[in-house]
Amino acid sequence: MTLAPETTDLKVQLQLAEGWFTVCDLNRLAPGRGVAALLPDGRQVALFRDRSGTLYGIDNRDPFSGAAVLSRGLTGTHQGRPFVASPLLKQRFDLASGECLDDASVRVATYEVRAGTE
Repeated sequence: MTLAPETTDLKVQLQLAEGWFTVCDLNRLAPGRGVAALLPDGRQVALFRDRSGTLYGIDNRDPFSGAAVLSRGLTGTHQGRPFVASPLLKQRFDLASGECLDDASVRVATYEVRAGTE
């Protein structure tokens, strides 16, 4: 069975130094799955939407391997903290703070994300 995609006029937007940057339609973010997006300065962001609809944005680059893969990681929660686990070395990164749950000395950048209209 194929489900019809949700229809909405809402866009996923990131707060950058220059203001809000529109990344994609909200319906492109399936709950529990990540999506990678290229920013105007060449960086990559990994975007996530949890089952309650909360949006998260973190740097897509895994600081342990150097590969841009965090958008492909598995999501979950640990002690109430949403995380993504790197698909390569399995370190978990808090989606809200960017802190590595397995090595507190390591973190990835986070982005303020919202669903809005252009």
